[in-house]
Amino acid sequence: MSGADAIAILPFLVLATAAVAALLAIAVRRDHRLSAGLCALGLVLAWAAVPAAATLAPRQVTPLFVIDGYALFYLGLILASALAVALFSYVYFAARHAEPREEYYVLLLTATLGAGAVVASSHFAGFFLGLETLSISLLGLIAYPRRVERPLEAGIKYLILAGVSSAFLLFGIALIYNQFGTMIFAAASPYAGHATPLSTLYWLAGLAMILTGIGFKLSLVPFHLWAPDIYEGAPAPVTAFVAVVSKSAVFALLLRYFLVAGAFRAPSVTLALGIIAVLSIMIGNLLALLQDNVKRILAYSSIAHLGYLLVAFLAGGALAALAVSLYLVAYAITTLGAFGVVALLSQPADERDADRIADYRGLLWTRPALAVAFIVMLLSLAGMPATLGFIAKFFAVTSGVGASLLAPLAALVVGSVIGLYYYLRIIVAMVLPLPTAPPCAAMPALGGAVMAVLLVLLIGFGIYPAPLLAMIRTSAVTLAAAPQASARLATGLRR
Repeated sequence: MSGADAIAILPFLVLATAAVAALLAIAVRRDHRLSAGLCALGLVLAWAAVPAAATLAPRQVTPLFVIDGYALFYLGLILASALAVALFSYVYFAARHAEPREEYYVLLLTATLGAGAVVASSHFAGFFLGLETLSISLLGLIAYPRRVERPLEAGIKYLILAGVSSAFLLFGIALIYNQFGTMIFAAASPYAGHATPLSTLYWLAGLAMILTGIGFKLSLVPFHLWAPDIYEGAPAPVTAFVAVVSKSAVFALLLRYFLVAGAFRAPSVTLALGIIAVLSIMIGNLLALLQDNVKRILAYSSIAHLGYLLVAFLAGGALAALAVSLYLVAYAITTLGAFGVVALLSQPADERDADRIADYRGLLWTRPALAVAFIVMLLSLAGMPATLGFIAKFFAVTSGVGASLLAPLAALVVGSVIGLYYYLRIIVAMVLPLPTAPPCAAMPALGGAVMAVLLVLLIGFGIYPAPLLAMIRTSAVTLAAAPQASARLATGLRR
């Protein structure tokens, strides 16, 4: 590696250094505030290093990773989301002294490092390395309150799902490598050169297994069965990380692979993804109607929103990159805010989070600022105007119309109507008066500051999305040019 390569991957080096520094700090002195501060500082410095890496983009750093505008955009989103989770986590764990809390932030840093490696991957080995770093760290985060039963159950279920997912991914990668002799995205495809019926068959079989593994990671139907249990059992800030950071990273990788490998040109693949999109939208929304647990409602809502994302994804080309990136930004801000409210309402004396709808009754009268923030987040998830969620859903519909995706579009419209009902259930519970008038409770200053920033971003970009759209268009252009760059790399390696 050259010095320029080191600058290109500087955000990753900062994250790795921060994780090591946090470990050394724990060895010297156990201090929750110090560990949380080192984690937040590492995330801020890594985010500040993104512009330095951008000066050298696009740059291929070994055959495994490509640092381009697309990767850096998603890396910035991941780092900002992880910082919000770290701040919510500090408030959430500050009053919980039952067990050591310092190692939690080391796992948070390594999980973020793995997610960043996923979005920068241009090679199956780099993708799998980043994904396993992310998954193993998430296993510890989900089960971190080891003296509480539900997080342990959620951790075991995540372990099983992660193992099954990795098995499918490895088998699919092996099939593709066996036929093409390379794991570079652009070269490991029948559209990269002279295809034969046998090579196409191997590729389709391998891609089907890879999509199965990714389906488990994204909790798409029919691979979603334990996802609500994991959302319910994990601590609220960890649930936010799982819902936002891990899914954003995997979806960004999926879009890169499909564009670089030309997978959108395979009708059977797009048909299968269209069916998965319709099933995820309808089943996710319908099952959310049956829930009385807010975290389970948000879990099924997440499944439906991943289905909406697939509608934008199936448009293909630069339009898909634009619509998917915009939707993921809106989804990240809104989901972080929603689970942030759950984290801020959770009481340290309880062994569970504030996750029942009954826990939110009268919230507008007891904690009005938090209730208003939650209402705005839910309305954005429903796609109401003046929020970024409306702009994102509009672009998803536009991209679907442009690609003539009739069945997924119909499911998107029907699912959005169904989703409005269960979001309103939570809002109505917050507005209902309590039998007695309790005093208003103050919001923690740190948690309130994070919620305020999320609200400003959500409404600000909802009213004036032009700066965000310009940034996303730039990253989409670099992704559109990625196939040629990857093909040149594959040719050079063969020589």
